Amino acid sequence: MAPSQLGIFTRSDATRSRANIQFHVQPLSLDKFGDPLHRFPAITVSACNLQPSSRGTVRIKSTAPDDKPSIAPNYLSTDDDRQVAADAIRTTRRLMKQKALEQYHPEEFLPGPSVGDDDASLAKAAGDIGTTIFHPVGTAKMGTANDPMAVVDERLRFYGLHGLRIADASVMPTITSGNTNT
Repeated sequence: MAPSQLGIFTRSDATRSRANIQFHVQPLSLDKFGDPLHRFPAITVSACNLQPSSRGTVRIKSTAPDDKPSIAPNYLSTDDDRQVAADAIRTTRRLMKQKALEQYHPEEFLPGPSVGDDDASLAKAAGDIGTTIFHPVGTAKMGTANDPMAVVDERLRFYGLHGLRIADASVMPTITSGNTNT
């Protein structure tokens, strides 16, 4: 997908102290990345939870270097993430009803106008259409040498291999409220 022509940062609800949703807006529509564009005028507003509480795993499956790892992202596995997803869809719907867009007669394609406005329906819809968006983090845990899950120390030195450091967003236990560009 082309870079976004518009970015929006907002809070999913008034109790948040800072923006926890980022919207990426593009003048196009498609079913999923890599598919052809739809042949109708469109705008896509993609929502990204900037502070997800769900945690996934990346595990090595074998000692063969060509074997792909086992990745279980566990998206929307917490109540808070499901609530943020529902709120993000509601915010998108409100955005599309703004007077400035009225002349374009926007029609909701996904999740679709038949999806209700209740939390459960919106969270399910988010899970059905959601995907990873470019900036995964947190796959290389920082911790003490006696933590079996830690791979680097507080100075980013890799355990078990002298002279190697991991100095990217993979060591971030929580992400910044914006793109990490890893």
